Parts: sequence; structure tokens; C-alpha cells
Amino acid sequence: MKADYLEESLFREFEERLLQPNLRKSAKDIMDLLADEFIEFGSSGRVFDKQQIIKSLQNEPMEALTQRSITEFKTLILATGVVLVTYRIVKHISGEEPVHSLRSSIWKLNNAQWKMIFHQGTLVKE
Repeated sequence: MKADYLEESLFREFEERLLQPNLRKSAKDIMDLLADEFIEFGSSGRVFDKQQIIKSLQNEPMEALTQRSITEFKTLILATGVVLVTYRIVKHISGEEPVHSLRSSIWKLNNAQWKMIFHQGTLVKE
């Protein structure tokens, strides 16, 4: 079942926040959004746990001329308190070809707070 409009807006806001350079550099903000059991299958082919992704994001170069746009955003309720989010990201870096990826996240309601427990990014051709 698809999440209602308010829930879908909330998850889109969470996903967009995670793309913001300032938030990505804040270990506290990332810790607040990721569950302790978080796992990511990155578009690089690497697998990250919560601590590894926090460290990786803190070392990520600030790409001031990078813009990311989300399209094809969808939500699906998997169970009570568990939501699958899927979307496409187009990463625009000044002077380079856009990079396209498919993204999926699973969010779980934990003590009245939504936390991401899984994320995957897959590079795709336009």
C-alpha cells in the first residue's frame, strides 16, 4: 500500500536532507536519521554500516558546484511502521556529464522516530 501524501512528503524530506552537504558532515544529524542496524549497499559496490557511513560522509569532499535532483519518488508500506522508498537521483557536477542512480531506502518507526535501516544506490545509464 502506498503511503499517504503527508507520509510521502515526510520521507521525501528525510531523503532530501540526507543529500545536503552540511547535514552529511554532521555526525549527530546522520546518527539521528540512521538506525543502529543500518546497512548501505553503495553505488560504488561497497557495503557500509552506520559508523562507516558516518566516517565516509565526514571525509566526503564538499562539492559546492554539485546539485542533486530527485525524481520518480515513491513510497510503499511494507508493514506497520516499515516503509520502502524508491527514487532516481540525477547528480549534476559543473562541467561533467550528469550521473544517474536508482535509490531505495527502508525506514522503520523506532520509539516514535523514523530511522533508515537500509539504503542502496545503483548507478544506471540515463
